[in-house]
Amino acid sequence: MITNTKLKEQIDSFPEQFLIDDLIERLILVEKIENGKIQSENGEVLSESEFEKEIDKWFE
Repeated sequence: MITNTKLKEQIDSFPEQFLIDDLIERLILVEKIENGKIQSENGEVLSESEFEKEIDKWFE
């Protein structure tokens, strides 16, 4: 979830004219980063070995 403050910061960082698609892409990226930070703080992360096992499954 994105806050009004984050939304305003992102809008203010854009030029006077921009495509709405560009704003939406940026907001999706910001939300994904925020979600990743929260997951990391909650210990919801993979170790390097766990990550490698997951990657290996992709190529089976």
